[in-house]
Amino acid sequence: MAATAAVTSPAQLFAKGMQGQQKKPASGKMELTFEPFEAKMKHVFTIANFSRSTTPIVLTRITWNGYTGYGEASMPPYLGETTASVIEFLKKVDLGRFSSPFQMEEILTYVDSICTNNTAAKCAVDIALHDLCGRIMGQPWWKIWGWSNHNLPSTSVTVGLAYAPDGSIDKEEVRKKTRECLEYNLIKVKLGNSEENDKTMINTIREITDLPIVIDANQGWKDKSHALKMIEWLAGRGIEMIEQPMPKLLLDDQAWLHDRSPLPVIADEACQRLSDIMKLKGAYDGINIKLMKCTGMREAREMVSLARALNMKIMMGCMTETSVAISAAAQFASQLHWADLDGNWLIANDCFTGMKVVEGRITLEDKPGIGVEPL
Repeated sequence: MAATAAVTSPAQLFAKGMQGQQKKPASGKMELTFEPFEAKMKHVFTIANFSRSTTPIVLTRITWNGYTGYGEASMPPYLGETTASVIEFLKKVDLGRFSSPFQMEEILTYVDSICTNNTAAKCAVDIALHDLCGRIMGQPWWKIWGWSNHNLPSTSVTVGLAYAPDGSIDKEEVRKKTRECLEYNLIKVKLGNSEENDKTMINTIREITDLPIVIDANQGWKDKSHALKMIEWLAGRGIEMIEQPMPKLLLDDQAWLHDRSPLPVIADEACQRLSDIMKLKGAYDGINIKLMKCTGMREAREMVSLARALNMKIMMGCMTETSVAISAAAQFASQLHWADLDGNWLIANDCFTGMKVVEGRITLEDKPGIGVEPL
């Protein structure tokens, strides 16, 4: 682990730890190191069920033959992982049993087999391994996969819920947050509260902008008839789609809603990993892939292939993440119908630079691996 300096955070020291070391003699052995990091939100982040101002993250680094790949695990509360659980998992990972990082399938199958859950911890290894291999090859992953970096989609940026002391929507705070998002082309709004608050959120945002909106109800609409009523109301207000309108276990009710909804409905909490997708066909129009849920880039690539085979739409989302995980997710940009990759924009202390948003759109440079560098 890196030592703490007076003017540099431990995470920054950790991220910079291998800069300038690409010419070291080959060691022949992969080494995994990791460091806790606290992402500080620009604003208190509120969804239907809770609020938070920070997100715990564990940064990872895999070194081999003088090359370094970076990864991370981001752990919002609902994911069920903690800094302690991620570190405990990473301590169990023995990369010394493999002779080359290009044994990627074997390595990641082994990592996934260590325990049943801990998907963010597994993702931290997966991203670092992909970054490492891409750097060794001197190519970005979007190019290795044979994809494009042209005409990429816009990414949405989230306007979180803002409450007044009496529990109503704080309209002025919502107006303020909305104005900060006007450099983007697509706004994401967290709903799933009371009908009055949900409608107030949309009406307040519409006072400021007519930009397209995507909705994330975060399983907040418990009754299918209410969910349909809300979607029908939203359909006339410039809304493109609805993400996870109902609780993930209410699959029959969700299928009923899907058959009647005037807008596409996308599975988020209901779609964790590759094995979930088949059962969602007919209940949702598409899936939201998040690297922290599905163990990383390897499985996300398989999810894209299966969703396309089933003619389902694809969204790529994120947690509150540094530019490491955001840049890894951005490698998929050309395959997406919607992108929600604003996790690094939402934090005030990103310690990496990577994927850039230009005029609201994702851009991918021709940089190796996932295209990140420590700040």
